[in-house]
Amino acid sequence: MLDLTRFDLRLSAQRRTVLGAMAALPLLAWPLRDARAQFRVEVSGVGLTQFPFSAVSFRGNDAASQDIAAIVRADLERSGQFRFVAPVRGGLDETSRPELAPWRDKGADSLLTGSVTRLADGRFDVRFRLWDVVRGQDLGGLSYPVSAQELRLAAHRIADHMYEKITGEKGVFSTRIAYVTKVGPRYNLWVADADGENARAALTSPEPIISPSWAPGGSQLAYVSFEARKPVIYAHDVASGKRRLLANFKGSNSAPAWSPDGRQLVATLSLSGNAQVYAMDVNGGQPRRLTQTASIDTEPVFSADGKSIYFVSDRGGSPQIYRMGAQGGNAERVSFAGNYSISPAPSPDGRWLAFISRVNGAFRLHLMELASGTVTALTDSAADESPSFAPNSRMIIYATRDKGQEALMTTSLDGRIKTRLAGAQGDIREPEWGPFLR
Repeated sequence: MLDLTRFDLRLSAQRRTVLGAMAALPLLAWPLRDARAQFRVEVSGVGLTQFPFSAVSFRGNDAASQDIAAIVRADLERSGQFRFVAPVRGGLDETSRPELAPWRDKGADSLLTGSVTRLADGRFDVRFRLWDVVRGQDLGGLSYPVSAQELRLAAHRIADHMYEKITGEKGVFSTRIAYVTKVGPRYNLWVADADGENARAALTSPEPIISPSWAPGGSQLAYVSFEARKPVIYAHDVASGKRRLLANFKGSNSAPAWSPDGRQLVATLSLSGNAQVYAMDVNGGQPRRLTQTASIDTEPVFSADGKSIYFVSDRGGSPQIYRMGAQGGNAERVSFAGNYSISPAPSPDGRWLAFISRVNGAFRLHLMELASGTVTALTDSAADESPSFAPNSRMIIYATRDKGQEALMTTSLDGRIKTRLAGAQGDIREPEWGPFLR
């Protein structure tokens, strides 16, 4: 029989089972933390195809607390699709018409210029302009009047704009991630920018917090708390910090995941005595059982179109990933890599399935192309867990163990570019990349 505690909490072989439960501490008032104390960013690898770009320091940036051009550069490099070219000397801003021949000679395809101006009301006006160096074209620009606390957000939006202009796809740099840390006996649920900066505590507790799941639109997070001495599912409003109870049925309530339309959740409940997949209306009511087996069925998640549900079951003797219709019914096995596969994560574009599979004793991140069934191992590490796609389906965030520490990583889909967001202290687990904000 499968170890339900270990299995249902999505912890790899190196993770320890959770402790007993007491009352959680109250929700915090979203204190802003210096993210540099929590993360450092390391980019490794070389992408197969990259867009060479350059960016000059924004005029007037010395008056601001954030280096706008540097943040944009870091965002684009982390995507694995951009390569930075050192700038040509000379001052430029969004009003300048640069001589582009020297930039072409240096190998840049695009150029970002801009300025930061302090406004009378204390805010900052962040302006930028993007140039196509090869064609000699002005690709336009925008202005973002923002508070000092929103300077990083302005930089992320500039990176999104530049990414979309050049690749034709939406950028994800202004989206958010959620994750859980454990420092000593204390657990925290964090919401941070996609680069790990501006981390804010949504919940702190002496008891485990697991399985954060973003609602469509990014306004809510569902998660599992053990404060009631059993796993209970809550929904948390990100802006206000208020939460409401979603599932506190008899037995275990775990592994929540939202439907694409945000109207229902699937979760793992043990109402029948063993862990099975259920669907629940987000406004309450009786859950509807979707799997009918004597096995452990857990970690349900909707496909991007909402027509299917991927889940993990040990019905074949060991945990593997299965797929069934959104209303339940017959299920087909999907994973065949290794003898232990968990944590299915479908991509928002419907093309891919990320998951963790144990191969020769190592838990590694794998990627399946759903149309062909082709599976690729993206890492050579041994303790990966909890993959989650960026909302544009171009990157995956996951947790792993690196150099003796828990760490968050992002990887490009070819596995060539990896970014390490390593915690200064404690364990970092259960990352979940949020959707595009509505």
